[in-house]
Amino acid sequence: MSRDIVNFNAGPAGLPAPALKRAHEELLDYAGTGMSIMEHSHRGKAYDAVHKETMALVRKLLGVPDTHDVLFLQGGASGMFATIPMNFLGDGQTADYVVTGTWSEKALEEAKLIGETHVAGTGGVDGNYTSIPSELDLTDGAAYVHITSNNTIAGTQFQSFPTTKAPLIADMSSDIMSRPLDVKNFGMIYAGAQKNLGPSGVVLVIAEKSLIERGSKTIPKILRYKTHADKESLYHTPPTFAVYIMRNVLAWIDELGGLEKMAARNEEKATALYGAIDASDGYYRSPVDADARSRMNIVWRLPSEELEAKFIAEATEAGLVGLKGHRSVGGLRASTYNAVSPEGVGRLVDFMAKFRAANAS
Repeated sequence: MSRDIVNFNAGPAGLPAPALKRAHEELLDYAGTGMSIMEHSHRGKAYDAVHKETMALVRKLLGVPDTHDVLFLQGGASGMFATIPMNFLGDGQTADYVVTGTWSEKALEEAKLIGETHVAGTGGVDGNYTSIPSELDLTDGAAYVHITSNNTIAGTQFQSFPTTKAPLIADMSSDIMSRPLDVKNFGMIYAGAQKNLGPSGVVLVIAEKSLIERGSKTIPKILRYKTHADKESLYHTPPTFAVYIMRNVLAWIDELGGLEKMAARNEEKATALYGAIDASDGYYRSPVDADARSRMNIVWRLPSEELEAKFIAEATEAGLVGLKGHRSVGGLRASTYNAVSPEGVGRLVDFMAKFRAANAS
């Protein structure tokens, strides 16, 4: 079967071909055991080795210090929107939220059900998010400060991270492992896997041990981060196959040279695509402030919705899939996650030039 397509879907998104090939080769017989990794007990030696290797790769690639735990939890980042305030937002406390897009809006909505919140900054007006705030109005003694590092729908991204006295908690679902970062500056990082890490169904959490220790003792055990940290994410059956695929993806990143190399690769792709937009004399237009442009989710508009529909149809026919913008904002969106190659982005840039030549009035 041919895979001569470029997958620009926002999530679940494309996976690196080497990671999929490895899974294909091992699917029926993992490491000579005669069984698929999906069939192995999560308490057995075969899966335990995968589990530990995946944790070790997370620590190696991101430089996770011993002060932080690495967790693999079931579900997605949306579940974290609720469990974070349940664990860390106590009576009489306020949690600060920086609202820069749809997903940070949803995180704030969940926190409001638990306790007091404060909007410390925003990246737009009336849901039209085009920027990242340069200054924040932080609460003295806040329980934590929550940000969304990259906004998949709006196409904005924190180019650097704020310094906060309260623990900084970041939803990095759509740009985790795309660039180096200093983990010790974060109380917690969490990321749904289905964009840059693997398939849907598992959440990577990297959390400071002292933050985990202070978590609520009055919520159900299954919802406490400490429960999972104490058992190294084996309190109950983890999503074993999703963790296995994550292992394959992280090994691929490591083989490419780690996050410095990945950041350079992602910068090359973003430069090419934004260059095509900016050089089009307004035919293609980015609605995002230049200093807030995402390297993971690149959004743009054409002169009309009819042309946008035509662009999407013809691009799909050419093997460039997943370019339709989110239904809430329309337009075009290319999700250029780690698995998308520079060559794939080059195909899109070439298509854009040909489409403009054929359709510009």
